[in-house]
Amino acid sequence: MSSILTNNSAMNALTTLRNINNSLDSTQNRISTGLKVNSGKDNAAYFQISESMKGDSSALSSINEGLTLTKNSIETARVGAETINTLSKEFVDKIAFAQGAKGGETDIQNDLNELVKRMEATLAQSTFNGDDLLGASSYSAATGADLATDGTFTSKDTGTSASTNKNVVTGISRAGDFTATTMEVEGHNMAQHIANFKEIATDFTTGEAFLKAVLETAETTSGEVADIATKLGQSSASVEGQQEFLNKLTDNLDAGVGAMIDANMEEEAARLQALQVQQQLATQSLTMANQKPQNILSLFR
Repeated sequence: MSSILTNNSAMNALTTLRNINNSLDSTQNRISTGLKVNSGKDNAAYFQISESMKGDSSALSSINEGLTLTKNSIETARVGAETINTLSKEFVDKIAFAQGAKGGETDIQNDLNELVKRMEATLAQSTFNGDDLLGASSYSAATGADLATDGTFTSKDTGTSASTNKNVVTGISRAGDFTATTMEVEGHNMAQHIANFKEIATDFTTGEAFLKAVLETAETTSGEVADIATKLGQSSASVEGQQEFLNKLTDNLDAGVGAMIDANMEEEAARLQALQVQQQLATQSLTMANQKPQNILSLFR
C-alpha cells in the first residue's frame, strides 16, 4: 500500500543515511586526532587505564630528569676525585723520590705544598648545582690528623663522616600502595684527606726514618682517595643504569597507551572510503524513496 502521509521507504533510507553520517563523523574524528579513544565516551575502561598509564609515564620522565641532575653532581665529584687522586699519586712519588735524594728538602717540600694547593682548588670546584659530595664546604674547618715525628698519623681520620649522603627518587611503585623508590648517593670526606696531605707537606722533613714512615702514610691516604673516586664511579654507573631502565619503562608505558587508544590509520582510511561510498548510495536511495509519492500523481491523470 502506498501512502502520501507515511513514506516508510524514505524513513528507512533516512535512518540508514543518518547512521552512515554518524559513522563517517567518528571515522573522520579518529583520522584527524589519531585516536580511537579520545574520551571516556569512546571507551570508559581504556580511557581510565590509559590516563593512569600516561600519568605514570609523565612522572617517570620527570624523575629521569631529576636523575640527570644527580648524575651530573656525581660526575662532577668523580672528575674532581680522580684529579685529586692523580695529584695524590704525584705527592707520593715526590716523597718516594726524597728517599734517596741528598738535600733538596726545601724544593721537595715546595713541590708538596703546590700539589696540596692544586688539590684544594680542585676540591673547591668539584660541586654542581649546590651538591657537595666531597666535603668541600667543610674544608676550611678540617684539620689534618696529628703527624708524629716518626711519620705516622697518631689520630688518623678515616675520612667517612664530613660529607652527608643524599636520597634521590629513582622511580614509582604501584605494588600495593603508590610509593616512590629511592637510592642513596654516598657523600665522602675528601676534605679530610687533603688536610692530611697538607699536614704531611707542612711537617715534611728528610730524616730517613721519617721519610720511610711518611711514605707509607701518604700511600695509605692516596689509596683512600682512590677508593673515593672508585665509589663515585660506581654511584654514577648505578644512576646511569637506573636512567636506562626508566627510559625502557617509559617507552613500554607509551607503547601500551598507544595500543589502547591510538587509531589504526590504515583501517580508518579503508573505512572512510567504504563509508563515503555507503553515503552516496544511501543518498540515492533516499532520493528514490522521496520520488515514490510523486508517482501516485500519475494515477489521477
